[in-house]
Amino acid sequence: MSAVPAFGGFVYDCPDPAALAEFYRALLDWPAPKAAVDGHWVTLTNPAGGSRLEFQRVDGYRAPEWPSQDKPQQAHLDLDVTDMEAAHERVLALGAKLLDDEPKTFRVYADPAGHPFCLCACGVDYA
Repeated sequence: MSAVPAFGGFVYDCPDPAALAEFYRALLDWPAPKAAVDGHWVTLTNPAGGSRLEFQRVDGYRAPEWPSQDKPQQAHLDLDVTDMEAAHERVLALGAKLLDDEPKTFRVYADPAGHPFCLCACGVDYA
């Protein structure tokens, strides 16, 4: 036994867990999500093992406003891509909104519930 925890998953607050889980399922090309009977919690399981993405319904949900700190982002996902232009077109078609494309090594988007995430060019040294 170890006292060191394993990273289990990342949980998103959102108004519609099933819809947001479906966005990330399509984006990542993962298997169908599993929802709690009441629909307030939905889990996406990484088919390669590793961490889960989970979504919980929050009444009165308020989306972050990037880059404003009035409603800060608090956390975001970085998703590695090998073809930035193809990935860009794909996330827009799935319902993401482009927030910033100034850095050429990554682009910032909002998912359909307003959470920021980045597409990051693979093989780029950020240091």
